[in-house]
Amino acid sequence: MPQAPMPEFSSSVKLKYVKLGYQYLVNHFLSFLLIPIMAIVAVELLRMGPEEILNVWNSLHFDLVQVLCSSFFVIFISTVYFMSKPRTVYLVDYSCYKPPVTCRVPFATFMEHSRLILKDKPKSVEFQMRILERSGLGEETCLPPAIHYIPPTPTMDEARSEAQMVIFTAMDDLFKKTGLKPKDIDILIVNCSLFSPTPSLSAMVINKYKLRSNIKSFNLSGMGCSAGLISVDLARDLLQVHPNSNAIIVSTEIITPNYYKGNERAMLLPNCLFRMGAAAIHMSNRNSDRWRAKYKLCHLVRTHRGADDKSYYCVYEQEDKEGHVGINLSKDLMAIAGEALKANITTIGPLVLPASEQLLFLSSLIGRKIFNPKWKPYIPDFKLAFEHFCIHAGGRAVIDELQKNLQLSGEHVEASRMTLHRFGNTSSSSLWYELSYIESKGRMRRGDRVWQIAFGSGFKCNSAVWKCNRTIKTPKDGPWSDCIDRYPVFIPEVVKL
Repeated sequence: MPQAPMPEFSSSVKLKYVKLGYQYLVNHFLSFLLIPIMAIVAVELLRMGPEEILNVWNSLHFDLVQVLCSSFFVIFISTVYFMSKPRTVYLVDYSCYKPPVTCRVPFATFMEHSRLILKDKPKSVEFQMRILERSGLGEETCLPPAIHYIPPTPTMDEARSEAQMVIFTAMDDLFKKTGLKPKDIDILIVNCSLFSPTPSLSAMVINKYKLRSNIKSFNLSGMGCSAGLISVDLARDLLQVHPNSNAIIVSTEIITPNYYKGNERAMLLPNCLFRMGAAAIHMSNRNSDRWRAKYKLCHLVRTHRGADDKSYYCVYEQEDKEGHVGINLSKDLMAIAGEALKANITTIGPLVLPASEQLLFLSSLIGRKIFNPKWKPYIPDFKLAFEHFCIHAGGRAVIDELQKNLQLSGEHVEASRMTLHRFGNTSSSSLWYELSYIESKGRMRRGDRVWQIAFGSGFKCNSAVWKCNRTIKTPKDGPWSDCIDRYPVFIPEVVKL
């Protein structure tokens, strides 16, 4: 029986090495240019005798005024450069809230509550079951105590209790990690999209920890799941104008007052995906924090598509026909997110991609504009710019779409998928659970670059680039401490309930 021919690997292998050679050549072009020049200069110096070199030196006449003017000019330029150079902003450390086991919501519990709460609406119960089966969530995600009641009790007191529980626990853990004292906090930023009481959540934090009266506090609401990176951007801007300062960011979403009890399918989706969580982040511009900080902020790019009506209304809080308030998620959400991502990576690409990728992208763009608009656009290889990716764990479809568009491997999106499985969609804090997953796996090394990508209502796509300051030891505590050895886990396409 004739054997099947072996697959032809030689052409693909050759192409791989051609691409690697091209990247190396373009990225080190200046080095290749300077080395021959330096070699020629060195050869000429060796050919000249000591007396010839001394004669050349003596032939140079230096005027004292010229020397002083030149020195003054160099000092002036150096001073202007260092004075205008942006302050380096560090991420000293962060902490993620770990819900107690009493708040767990296994699939069976979630569906039992749905059947009891929506007993007159069997189609809505069936819809939620189909969503949950395909959601990518696991059996250990958590909801706040008020949602465990039948029926739920989304009162103001219960919402405040949830906020105090998640925020104060995360902050207490952050103080323990960093040794930071409450009186040393100069800037406080709290972001929570849907729960905005009076006094604000930032005021609640100030009252709890008795922070200074001159603290610069901000409370961001209504900005969706990307509000965490908006808070980082605000902290960065404030740290540019306030030297030797500590900034604390708290990112959370309070679930209690936002549990939808109606019958609209588009508004039932958040009930299936969103779970409780919070993160507290310590940022600083102090030189003394340079050596102990985990990361340095390199770039932050924000893209807002709110001028487009479809983008503006794709995630919209409203009342249904029965007067129940909920979040309506449009069927066009993934297409709109894709457009926002394209706009964002067009901006961030030139900041992070190596020259070889930028040249290929530019060539593709010029070719499509001049020769043939139907040419397939070149997708830059962002794996050359980053070692780690933290994609907002908004849902399985979000992660799938970004993995496909950015041509990422399963390992690159592992942190996002496992965070969605273990904690669900924790809104703006999900990026920090993902970063904690990478650290807990012992994968973060000094010099590694991390790309955080988040989407939010409005519609927004925000991304931040961090560079690891030091090799991070596997933490013994944190949200993954009791389960990291079990991950990654296999997540089937459908979990039959």
